[in-house]
Amino acid sequence: MEKLTKQAEQIMVERFGRDTVIALATEENGTPYVRFVNAFYEDRCFYIITHGLSNKMKQIANNPIVAISGELFTAHGKGINMGWFGKEDNAVIAQKLRKVFCAWIDNGHNDFNDENTIILRVELTDGLLLSHGTRYEF
Repeated sequence: MEKLTKQAEQIMVERFGRDTVIALATEENGTPYVRFVNAFYEDRCFYIITHGLSNKMKQIANNPIVAISGELFTAHGKGINMGWFGKEDNAVIAQKLRKVFCAWIDNGHNDFNDENTIILRVELTDGLLLSHGTRYEF
């Protein structure tokens, strides 16, 4: 896998290093499933708060290869269930997600006492980023 150039990484952070809606695709029995999710990008990974018993997490458990798409960007990655949002090992990223998603994180949609409220990390494996006529592949 080619490394993201400094310039491409800077574009990724500018576009996705905040509360961003992206499309996340999973697969089950040869059928693709796509949904929009709120995500945060950092260090070649997207982070998503979700429910551990959701269809997307069941599909990722069976096949961790996912596809994502955002503003002039598409990629493949590996979906990793990091476990409960409140787990001590997740404290650093959970604090970042609380800040990034502050506009809606405490609106009652999430139950952070429920150990099924988890963090999904999508580790990018390859992708294509377009910016002002420049094509970045990794």
